[in-house]
This record gives sequence, C-alpha cells and structure tokens, in this order.
Amino acid sequence: MKNLRLKAARASLDLSQEELANKVGVSRQTISAIEKGDYNPTINLCVAICRVLGRTLDDLFWDEPKE
Repeated sequence: MKNLRLKAARASLDLSQEELANKVGVSRQTISAIEKGDYNPTINLCVAICRVLGRTLDDLFWDEPKE
C-alpha cells in the first residue's frame, strides 16, 4: 500500500526524496520504494524518518483497521 502520508509530510517540508534519504542514511530509491509501498522499512528507519519529518510513527506508518 502506498504511503501517501510519508510523501505528504516530506513535501510539506519541501524535502526531495534525495534530501530525506541523505538525512536518514539510505538511498533515494529506498525512500521511493517506501512511498510506493514496495518496501517495508525497519523500525529504526521509521524512527529516523519520523525524527527528520517531525512526525510520530502513528502519523506516518500506522494503519488504522477498517471496520
């Protein structure tokens, strides 16, 4: 499933995928794959992304169950 919340949070800070990748120590392709839903990041990477974007894990990575 695409992670549009991550993409929106990154865009709201006017960060490119490359800039976010550099700040968290991964490749641009990794950020792209996370946003496209092709890669499940480790909890450590999730936390690093949250710190850079000033968001919580719930904000970016937790899906609420659909009723």
